[in-house]
Amino acid sequence: MNKIGFIGVGIMGKSMVRNLMKAGFELHIYARAKAKVEDVIEEGAIFHESIGDCVKGCDAVITIVGYPADVEEVYFEEGNILDSADEGTYLIDMTTTSPMLAEKIYEKGTTKGFHVLDAPVTGGDTGAREGTLSILVGGTQEDYESCMPLFEAMGTNINYQGGPGSGQHCKMANQIMIAGTLSGVCEALTYANAKGLDLSTVLKSVSTGAAGSRQLDIFGPKILEGDYAPGFFMKHFIKDMKLALTEANLSGLSLEVLSQALANYEELESEGYGNLGTQALIKHYEESCGEE
Repeated sequence: MNKIGFIGVGIMGKSMVRNLMKAGFELHIYARAKAKVEDVIEEGAIFHESIGDCVKGCDAVITIVGYPADVEEVYFEEGNILDSADEGTYLIDMTTTSPMLAEKIYEKGTTKGFHVLDAPVTGGDTGAREGTLSILVGGTQEDYESCMPLFEAMGTNINYQGGPGSGQHCKMANQIMIAGTLSGVCEALTYANAKGLDLSTVLKSVSTGAAGSRQLDIFGPKILEGDYAPGFFMKHFIKDMKLALTEANLSGLSLEVLSQALANYEELESEGYGNLGTQALIKHYEESCGEE
């Protein structure tokens, strides 16, 4: 496995492309705006004007795009992946998307002779850049093992979750945890601020105890600095929470914390904050305090 097609060269994808090239893979890329990927082209990635051209002759094709509609487009639209890739190609969707869509790609893809995996990631832009992503893989065990060299070029915590769609289900669980944890961080900082505490001291005091978490470590200081630059867009997190809530409803589950976190984020998105990072949730609490 050497020639890799890669579709979705954004905040995460660009670093993943770089790490794959560092590992010795030949990268063929497609992006809607070539100007945005000139840097990785200069570093050795081979650009193609269409998805069909990008995936022809590749041993594996990796996709990491924005929304389920984008996944549908790159796989199923006429002339795209399922129409253009060579039989036997490994198709790996690393987008966070619907588990039902992952199963659909698997069913349609395997019928056409492809090896299909859903392999969403977690770790954000930092994990993508440093090659330390957690990769959550669904599909067959055999295909998972065959693609391990690719996964090891991009991540360090790589785990097989089960059959088709299982990687996406694990990612839903991950996003549910983040929704609750980051909401807790924002509420705690709001409380501490209202009681006149020094927030830097609070962060230092609680970060090594039972309340410590990666969400606190990464986003606590950013919230204090008013740094809302996106490592992960709020609008994409909203998409993930909606997918998780849909899946929870299908299983008859009532996830109240997830539902409230989603409502808070949607309120902020309606106010124009969708392109900020997930830590901008603190704005919901600042606005609530201001109204009071």
